[in-house]
Formats: sequence, structure tokens, C-alpha cells
Amino acid sequence: MTLKGSELRRVCVEYRAEFVFGVVLGASVVVSYALAHQLPMDFYVHSLNPILNGCIATVSLFGAILLFRHHKGVHVRILWACTLLVWLLLSCLLLMRVMSYYAPVGSDDVLSLRGRELIIGDVYAWLLILYPIAVLRPGWLNAWRGLVMLVPVAVIAVADKLLAVDLRVLLAVLPLLWVGVLIFHMRAYRIWCEENYSSMDQIDVQWILRYIIMYVVSGVCYTVLSFSYSYGHAFTQQWLLLFMLAYSTEQILFRQDPWVIIRRAKTLPPEPEETEEDNSTPVLSNEEYRAMLEQWIEADKPYLDADFRLSDLRQVLPMNRTYLSQFINKEYACSFYQWVSRLRIEEAKRIMTEQPDMTMEDVAKRCGFASARTFHRTFLREIEMTPKEWLSAQS
Repeated sequence: MTLKGSELRRVCVEYRAEFVFGVVLGASVVVSYALAHQLPMDFYVHSLNPILNGCIATVSLFGAILLFRHHKGVHVRILWACTLLVWLLLSCLLLMRVMSYYAPVGSDDVLSLRGRELIIGDVYAWLLILYPIAVLRPGWLNAWRGLVMLVPVAVIAVADKLLAVDLRVLLAVLPLLWVGVLIFHMRAYRIWCEENYSSMDQIDVQWILRYIIMYVVSGVCYTVLSFSYSYGHAFTQQWLLLFMLAYSTEQILFRQDPWVIIRRAKTLPPEPEETEEDNSTPVLSNEEYRAMLEQWIEADKPYLDADFRLSDLRQVLPMNRTYLSQFINKEYACSFYQWVSRLRIEEAKRIMTEQPDMTMEDVAKRCGFASARTFHRTFLREIEMTPKEWLSAQS
């Protein structure tokens, strides 16, 4: 399947930030690996390594404190805080030299990790994969299922000991295979968000995509480290982990929990338990409901509120969330998010026509967009032109 020029342009704009993020992160890894080899090995072992571990411990400690103080009942924040506490413990043990990230064997120029260290690395990767799973599949992750995810690690470790076969490749690649599970659920997550929210700025799937990028880059670095150890690899792995913990903690603190509307109803996706309300059927016809909805939309313009949600439609439509979503999909052939975006774009076009000197930031704010960047991206997706291009074409 090939993309048309306009579609390719839309995709590039839609995921431009994530593409730049991945390129910059990858370039930083390459540069850090090259620069690390200019450092004396003794300086890394006796000075830089403890400093990096101390920074990881500090970020983990203060991040966990902030998340526990401001979790607001959000499960994923508590989960990430617990993850940080584990990293705090590991970093403290490393600082006390009770355990080590690596145990090099072989010659001085080509070293590698043993199976034991690879198993420890898989446990680290398992800790980092729990958060995105909890975000994409709320209610699915529990203690039992979390432990089941470690079964392949145990099986490979035992087989590596009993069989005369080197299974280190499987141990090194296993964390990357877990990423496939996340990618499988990302589309369903985005669809659900678009069916319930009019803005993706604080709950969009792009944040999870950035997290996966960091996870994959870190996994690739550890895989390379596993089969060709050098202190340049180790240095890169440590600062990358430090960046991942700090950046993720900041994002998780300020990200909105999209599932809060489900939790308030004491149900969990993807298939909430049916209630008497869920079994109720609309009284009026779809045409009558559509007329009621459009009259309300025209009179009150609720879509100009950046926090406008699907559940707000219940002010005029006596339906539960499931019926509301199905109603929008059927009547307007799009998701709630797309429907509201089109209403906002039409309002923006009216404002730009009447007040062409107004800045794009002001237009975006008046039309319910969270930012000018979101407005620009949405306008390009819907109209296949940027706002300035469209305004010039009207002249």
C-alpha cells in the first residue's frame, strides 16, 4: 500500500515530534559511545560510574516521592513509583558494590556478559515494560500476569544451563519481543481515546510511542553490551537509563489518565460489565436525536471547551457511553474526536475569514485546541493544507 502525497505529509506532521525524538536519541547514543572511549577507563570505573549510579538513585528517590504524593488514585503513577523504588534499591546496591551491572569475561579488548547478567538485564527490562502495559491495558496487569511474563526468562535460563547450546541471544532479544505486545495494543488504545475525548494532547498515544522508543534504544544498547562489552557501552547504557527514568517521571506526573471516566463508573475496558443502563435502548429515532444534538451544538458550541468529552453529550442525549459512541460513529462516519475536530476547524475557518490578522495561537485557543501545534496538525489532517495556506487561498 502506497501513501499519497497529502497522506504522507499528514503522517509526517502527525509523528514529526516522535521521529525527531528517536533520531536525536539515537544520535546521542552514537556520540556518547564515541566520546566515552576518549575517557580513561580508571576514571569511568572509579569516578563516573558511581556518579551515574548516584544520579539514578537520586532521580528514583525524588521521583517516587513526588508520584506517591501526587498519584491522585491513578494506578499507573503508583506502579511507576514502585518501579522507581526498585531502581533506587538496585542503584544503592551497586554503589555498595554488592552487585554489578556487568561481569566481563574474556580478553581485554572483546568482553561479554555471562548468562547470569543477561537474566538480570531481562528482569530490568521487565520492570520497565510494566508501565506501558498498565497504560494500554488497564485492569489486565496484576501480580500473577506480571510474574507469568517472567516465565520465558526462567525457561531460557534453565535450558541454557542444561543444554549444550548458547541461548544468550534469546535472553538478549526477549525484551524487544515484549515491545510487539505493546504495539499490538497501541491502535486499540488510540481508537478508545478518540471515541471518548476531543483532545489527545495529554493522553495521546504518542507519549507511549516515545516511551517505547526509549525502551527499544535501551534494549539495543544492552544487547550490544551483552556480546561486546566495553565501558563506552556501559556509560551509554547508564546515562540512557538515567534519562529514561527522569523524562518518564516528568511525563507521567503531568499526563492525564484517560481511563478515569471508566474507573469512575467502576468498569474497565475493553468490555465493561453490562448494567441496566447499558441494556437500555434509545426512545427516539436517530434522526430526532441528531436534530437535538445539532441544535445544542449550534446554540451552545460546547466543542470550544478544550475539555469537551463524549460523556458531555449526555446533557442532551439520554444514552450511555457505549450508545453515544456508536451513535456518533454511525451518524457522522467518524470517531468523537474526529467529529469535534471538524467542528473546531469550521469555527477556525470562520474566525480566520472574519479576522485574518488574528494569530494562530489565538485562533487555536478560541476554537478549543490545546495549542497552536495541535491546531496546525489537525487543520492539515482535515483540510490537507496548513491554516496559513488555506487563508492565502481565500484571498
